[in-house]
Amino acid sequence: MDSQIVITGAAGFIGSCLAEFLNSKGYENLLLVDDFSHPEKEENYKYLKFSFAIERDKLFDWLKSNQPKIDFFFHIGARTDTTEFNYEIHRRLNIEYSEKVWNYCTENKIPLVYASSAATYGKGELGYKDSHEIVEYLKPLNPYGISKNEFDKIALNKKEDEQPPHWFGLKFFNVYGPKEYHKGRMASVIFHSYNQILKNGFVKLFKSHKPEYRDGEQLRDFIYVKDVIKVCYWLMKNADSVTSGLYNLGTGKARSFNDLVKSTFKALDIPANIEYINMPEDIRESYQYFTEADMNKLRSAGYVEKFYSLEEGIDDYVRNYLKKKEAR
Repeated sequence: MDSQIVITGAAGFIGSCLAEFLNSKGYENLLLVDDFSHPEKEENYKYLKFSFAIERDKLFDWLKSNQPKIDFFFHIGARTDTTEFNYEIHRRLNIEYSEKVWNYCTENKIPLVYASSAATYGKGELGYKDSHEIVEYLKPLNPYGISKNEFDKIALNKKEDEQPPHWFGLKFFNVYGPKEYHKGRMASVIFHSYNQILKNGFVKLFKSHKPEYRDGEQLRDFIYVKDVIKVCYWLMKNADSVTSGLYNLGTGKARSFNDLVKSTFKALDIPANIEYINMPEDIRESYQYFTEADMNKLRSAGYVEKFYSLEEGIDDYVRNYLKKKEAR
């Protein structure tokens, strides 16, 4: 296939999974964009088939010089560290860089998928519905979430002639799966649970500090990365018939951390052993006890594929990726 596709964040977790999936569908004319100076990410892209690997800071100069004919643009790259409190870093990478991508896609009439985040919803006071009406009123809890929401506002305030021909901002909920190994403390709870089980034989979870939630019963919408990339691919193939805008990307089913950890033990064929520890006081006030994506908008747009359940996703991740990685 000759379609030329750009993927930013291509050395990272979701971006490299997307590139691998596109390879499996016959797309090899990929322009991979990232900061390739991190050796711990090399495993994510060294087996990919692609045309060019372009340093993030050199992308727009490269595009200007080479003037490629691009069919689709996936802007997955971002500063995703929710514990990075220097807003300037988030502003530069998550807002200014995203604006450059947006403007390039607009000028060159290229459809765009970009990564937004469920972090935009803050404590969820306004719910988790991907309505454009509430974006202006959302109160994210950290600089990362603020930067993502600011860019969503910018996108929504553009006039029609200031937009790419089709665009989709995906509000990723808690994504987990292979190729997240380089993320350190920002990797999923499943990844950390797996490593805690191997090392200690038990997993530590935060106690609840709200009487309506028992320990470990805090709820999140966990989505397997394989579902995320299937939605990205579906949007690329169906961009013409899907209304541009913001879309939630979770499973639509909140699950507890207890469920998550028990599923990880089960995938390892080990009886569950969970210890509950006090939540650090500095995060107690801003801690989310519940997130759940309202998925009606994507379903109404025509996406019919079934999502992995938490048990199915963790079983696949542990047995077919984490265990095999450990055995290498």
